[in-house]
Amino acid sequence: MQRRNFLRNIGVGGLSISLSSFISPGGFSSIPTESSNSLLPNGLSIGDTIGIVSPASAIFETEPYEIAVESFEAMGLKVKLGEFVNNRFGHLGGTDEERAKEFNDMFRDPEVNAVIALRGGSGAARILDKIDYEAIAKNPKIFIGYSDITALHLAIYAKTGLVTFHGPLAVSTWNKFSYSIFKQILFDKQALLLENPKDTGDNLTQVTNRIRTITPGTTQGVLLGGNLSVLTGIMGSEYFPSQWENKILYLEDIGEQIYAVDRMMTQLKLGGVLDKISGFVFGKCTSCDPGSGYGSFTLEEVIDHYIKPLNIPAYSGAMFGHISDNSTIPNGLRAEINADNGTIQMLAPAVS
Repeated sequence: MQRRNFLRNIGVGGLSISLSSFISPGGFSSIPTESSNSLLPNGLSIGDTIGIVSPASAIFETEPYEIAVESFEAMGLKVKLGEFVNNRFGHLGGTDEERAKEFNDMFRDPEVNAVIALRGGSGAARILDKIDYEAIAKNPKIFIGYSDITALHLAIYAKTGLVTFHGPLAVSTWNKFSYSIFKQILFDKQALLLENPKDTGDNLTQVTNRIRTITPGTTQGVLLGGNLSVLTGIMGSEYFPSQWENKILYLEDIGEQIYAVDRMMTQLKLGGVLDKISGFVFGKCTSCDPGSGYGSFTLEEVIDHYIKPLNIPAYSGAMFGHISDNSTIPNGLRAEINADNGTIQMLAPAVS
């Protein structure tokens, strides 16, 4: 689900504070949401309803809708499609007003237990100023998606403190790996250990889905991040989290040339984010190739250039990003990473 070309294809640091203690008549600008306290959504049960919204790009064929609905029904869930989920506005799934209304309505709807983005692509940042964050805080629900949906995850965290989930989209591949993690975290309420599958196949050693330790060690912090280009795209706005101390930054991307990745990592450095974080995890950068016409760094060299001097536990190759075997990462949840083993240990359940 690439954003620039649409035709190409984790615990709680204490008890949750009551909503009445931070909702002010003037809105959410004064809410102390970026603290050690997180707001947890309720977990899922068989028979619950999941709402599908389209806050970013559109889908132009009917079959992906059918497969998405059938996948959730196979999980034992009921499905409610958003009011404008079939709409089109350029490449977007409806106008900004329609997409924002659909999103807000799903959080306000008492019959909807969880909300999932239909797809990523582009356009989610266009509706950040139209989201009803007070309604989200009053009706905390599971919200899941990745890629361009990163903009919504970060904004919701910055404005409400709600733990959301960087994970498969409605039209993603719901295979055994992806569904197992989704189920254990959101249905079974497990504080899961997230790690790469260990499968050598016919080889003498593992050659796929390897992790690479950048700096060894373990550390704890609140998981915060998502898609690199989307994340840096909203830096400087009120929807970008302002507090990065004791955070574990996790990143992924697709279709970005190496010089562009370097530029975005520079932005994180100059913006003060990298100097504050306690840990770093890079997932997959799918189809991230050097540009043509001149020499290039490798992706590994770029990441090491910015992360190694920080001397914090860090590793790359984690199972999240634009891949079929996609983990569900609780955004805003406290976790511990082990950079030697390439694992993320949730320190508490992400749902109540």
